[in-house]
Amino acid sequence: MTNFVKRTLSGALFITLIIGSILLSHYTFAAVFVVICAMSVQEFHKLTNNKEDIDVNNWLAMAGSIFLFLSSFLYASGILSYLVFAVYGLYIVLVFVFELYRQKSNPLHNLAYFILGQIFIALPFSLLNFILYIDTYQPLILLSVFITIWVNDTGAYLVGVTFGKHRLFERISPKKSWEGFVGGALAVLFSGYLFSLFIPEIGLLNWLIFSEIILVFGTFGDLIESLMKRTIQVKDSGNIIPGHGGLLDRFDSMLLATPVVFIYLSFLFHTL
Repeated sequence: MTNFVKRTLSGALFITLIIGSILLSHYTFAAVFVVICAMSVQEFHKLTNNKEDIDVNNWLAMAGSIFLFLSSFLYASGILSYLVFAVYGLYIVLVFVFELYRQKSNPLHNLAYFILGQIFIALPFSLLNFILYIDTYQPLILLSVFITIWVNDTGAYLVGVTFGKHRLFERISPKKSWEGFVGGALAVLFSGYLFSLFIPEIGLLNWLIFSEIILVFGTFGDLIESLMKRTIQVKDSGNIIPGHGGLLDRFDSMLLATPVVFIYLSFLFHTL
């Protein structure tokens, strides 16, 4: 019961933080998510640095993620021009130069994992800024991304533990089932219908497509993070959220879903 209470309270605080930061203002969103982005990158490299011949400098990786996220925020919000990304580009060049002087056993591995952390972790978080400012300032659309992910997780879990018999991807995630996947799919279709009532200008069909994009690519993101943990042989990516594991355990579905959602919304709003 103690663990259940701890898990419930920490989960409620986590959801409140995400929802509150998005709805309060674009500055609270940026302040909260730049920290989450940097800590997620740090968590990623803390895991991968356990492998032999990998020694990415965590501080450099976190700084890179901060530069990318804030550059994206400043550009997407219209505060600065696209030239703000030059700072991030210069920083990446300097990281490559810095690796020359570190005298590590396998600098190519370090550079490869540094770039992987920027692409796989920092980039999806940074793209949230462009979803927030898709066409105009749209906090409800950004919030709908996270709500759809949570609805999918809840639907998949409830149906999976009740009816799950056929494994979805047993080699990577033994607990996931096709029944749970279908349960999540139906749940997000219903959430898409509800979103169409609150933001009708997007249209019901587009909301349903939006929901299923998150379902499919969110599931792939979850599986990829599971693959990473199995490769490194850890149960959770961290322990920052009591009863829930690390930040990557909470945001794994977002990592692949966000880029695809951004592309879809960009075509929908004719911003590409």
